[in-house]
Amino acid sequence: MTHWIEAAFVRGGTSKGLYFRADALPELDTAPAPGTDGDTSAWDAIFCSALGSPDAFGRQLDGMGGGISSLSKVMVVSASTRAGVDLDYTFGQVSVAEAVVDYSGNCGNLSSGVVPFALLTEIISAADGWHVFRLYNTNTGKLVDVGLTVVDGQAAVAGDFELTGVSGTGAPIELIYPDPAGSRTSGVLPSGVASESIDVDGRMFNVSMVDAALPVVIVPSSAISLNGDESPESIDANRPSMLMIEELRRKAAVRMGLCETPEAAPQVVPKVAVVTSQKPTTLLDGTSLGASDSDIVVRMISMGQTHKAVPGTGAMCLAAAAQIPGTIVHGIIARSEHSVPGPEVRLGTPSGVVTASAVWDEKAKTVTATSLFRTARVLMVGKVAVEIRN
Repeated sequence: MTHWIEAAFVRGGTSKGLYFRADALPELDTAPAPGTDGDTSAWDAIFCSALGSPDAFGRQLDGMGGGISSLSKVMVVSASTRAGVDLDYTFGQVSVAEAVVDYSGNCGNLSSGVVPFALLTEIISAADGWHVFRLYNTNTGKLVDVGLTVVDGQAAVAGDFELTGVSGTGAPIELIYPDPAGSRTSGVLPSGVASESIDVDGRMFNVSMVDAALPVVIVPSSAISLNGDESPESIDANRPSMLMIEELRRKAAVRMGLCETPEAAPQVVPKVAVVTSQKPTTLLDGTSLGASDSDIVVRMISMGQTHKAVPGTGAMCLAAAAQIPGTIVHGIIARSEHSVPGPEVRLGTPSGVVTASAVWDEKAKTVTATSLFRTARVLMVGKVAVEIRN
């Protein structure tokens, strides 16, 4: 039977997804949150049907999804009852090939679309001008501050900010994570050290495991037989390297305290950042990126696929790693000839340079804030068709 549910289709950063008002969905006994194991099946069935999962062909043709992780996402938004907080929101990563929704992490890219969606659907209202809205992400239990300009009661769309991976320009949206350390783990360095070795099938891999806005495993490209500047398609086609990356990711998930066994590792976190030193690269649009244009080159693996740019929270985590002595990212940047010192880090991605910032408190030995700029646009508002099969 077909049900029609109010939703919006929104581009947030370099991702797209369906946004739902919480009051348009079945009420859950326990919302997805850190340390909880509630029953989300009522939501899962809706999200999978709406996006077209599972799809063995990998295209999600029977739904709104786009066949890759960055285009198979949902957000659920509501007004917050928490003191000083404007909105609560929950992120869901919908698997393409399986009928699975993973709530184990947040999405920085789609976080930029939460306030535009909330303004358009009248969950909140605001006078014209620049505002900073405070959001609570239920997945991580963390606060996110979103700064944007309101025009005629809606989030501004037109602007001159160029976002890597998105054609044209738009109005800037600033995302600030005021307490990013330990989004799903015990702290910014979940294993207690800046780098360590992990055994995968008898091979030792030196990695850094960092959790600032998002848990990320950082590995040098040379360790997995990559140059680090390959296209996403080339990396995805390298099955031996992808299998090694996934096994490494699962082993690291245990070390980070995200699960008890590699087999139980969440799909969304940790993500894997394959990094290398500054080098000229060819971007997805055919243009070239000079070696001195970035501080470090990164290819981020998410849900078994190489991201065509970089996840927003992943970018902030790498910016944090750059500030922490002893991490692989810190070491690469310290050895580079053209790096720019300071809280900002320029990440060379397949689509171009993404700049993210982080603040390191040397005395407290933690990251106190991370930030980056995105753009967002509501593409459609209406009702999405959902097939619920008993």
